[in-house]
Amino acid sequence: MKVYLDDERETPEGWTRVYWPEEAIALLQTGKVEEISLDHDLGDDEHGTGYDVVLWIEEQVITNGFNPPKIRVHSANSSAREKMEAGIGNIERYSCGSPLHNS
Repeated sequence: MKVYLDDERETPEGWTRVYWPEEAIALLQTGKVEEISLDHDLGDDEHGTGYDVVLWIEEQVITNGFNPPKIRVHSANSSAREKMEAGIGNIERYSCGSPLHNS
């Protein structure tokens, strides 16, 4: 499954559209997500942003050995994009062969 988190853009063909972080996280928890593409600004920052999904994945990788999907960022918010990409870098460092997964 490919998941597309966005509040405005058209959903690419073959992707499952979600509008809020908790919807994306619920799908990630199924273990069936192969790829996820995240927007940051979803129209209500108090409800959450795409960065919240990055933080959830990062926490799950570090604490539970979660196997993350391929993660893309399609946000036009350049500072938020940088923050999200830094989180994705952490996810990549801690997944796939890290000492946390070998114990």
